[in-house]
Amino acid sequence: MSKVSIVFVYNADSGLVNEMKDYVHKIVSPDSYECNLCAITYGNTGMKGEWKSFVNDLPVPVVFLHKDEFHEQFNYPGASFPCVYLQRDNKLDLLITSDEINECNELEDLKALVKDKLKFISGN
Repeated sequence: MSKVSIVFVYNADSGLVNEMKDYVHKIVSPDSYECNLCAITYGNTGMKGEWKSFVNDLPVPVVFLHKDEFHEQFNYPGASFPCVYLQRDNKLDLLITSDEINECNELEDLKALVKDKLKFISGN
């Protein structure tokens, strides 16, 4: 049986300095912030509880990576962020594109998109 997980990739780099810059950017100029995944799923005090509950209830494990961490772990040229991959063993398949995430206006849109894509994968 293959090991399956969902990999959410933020359009932001990891590290405390980057986190602080992103935090300020989201407050000062939210319309120009480049990671809609971050903007929708995080508030000023961290990950939104509703989102955390949603991903914890998904039928497969979930991994969150920043784009620099993604590049370190996977040799996947041409990736566009933010995005979501389905990982089966060591193989990645794009599950949700950056365009699809960027079309989401609120958390409910993103949750519906994830649910829809998982139905497609499971065949239900």
